Amino acid sequence: MPELPEVETTCRGIRPAIDGRIMTGVRVRNGRLRVPVPPDLGERVAGAPLQGVRRRAKYLLLDFPAGSVIVHLGMSGSLRVVDADQPPGVHDHVDLVFGDRALRLRDPRRFGLVVWQPGDALAHPLLARLGVEPLGEEFSGPWLHRAFKGVRAPIKQALMDGHRLVGVGNIYASESLFRAGIHPLAPAGSVGPRRVGRLAEAVRGTLLAAIAAGGSTLRDFVGGDGKKGYFQQEYFVYGREGLPCRVCGTSVQRVVCGQRSTFFCPRCQRM
Repeated sequence: MPELPEVETTCRGIRPAIDGRIMTGVRVRNGRLRVPVPPDLGERVAGAPLQGVRRRAKYLLLDFPAGSVIVHLGMSGSLRVVDADQPPGVHDHVDLVFGDRALRLRDPRRFGLVVWQPGDALAHPLLARLGVEPLGEEFSGPWLHRAFKGVRAPIKQALMDGHRLVGVGNIYASESLFRAGIHPLAPAGSVGPRRVGRLAEAVRGTLLAAIAAGGSTLRDFVGGDGKKGYFQQEYFVYGREGLPCRVCGTSVQRVVCGQRSTFFCPRCQRM
């Protein structure tokens, strides 16, 4: 699934191409996504100027004077800038058209969504209860330590709880915990403030490194400019079960945590 760096990469890729343009129409070839595309979406936005493109957690927000189009890429989707007259592929379900350019949602599994929220986009039920942004000013070691206070769940599972902290999915949680030297199964509330402080720095550093690398190539993910991400070439542990740790040479192990495959080095990462 595209995670925060992939969505941020998409956001940065599409923004220069469409920011300030007038929405001229919406083409829906298959509106049966995870949440159906509103049938009147084109009527709501046609003729409106795009005021900005931003990201909240793993959602893309296209802001107009009357509200926002909210886009989620689902399990394997992508949102790219294409020529408006470019023929669509079989999985190209929705075009948001800006004159001679279009934002094209490709979603093979149809787990994504394109919805409309009048007024404040952050009031939408999908966004209203989301946690802190890991790249925002509020996120810090002391904040994360307070958020983990009394939590008995494994720290990797707590790190991925979107009601606390948004956008840290399976890949980047595993990589951040490795960089911080923390075992993924350690109870979140048992980890001391200095180690949690290192984890907060690792989360921010891992996400920024992934964004700089254009995200990770997950199935057929590509950014808004059609280019693939390359952060997967820098993974320390994710997907490397049985391979030597890049730091100490110990075999990387895999366990299941919160029904997700979790990778770690038993020597570098302590409880």
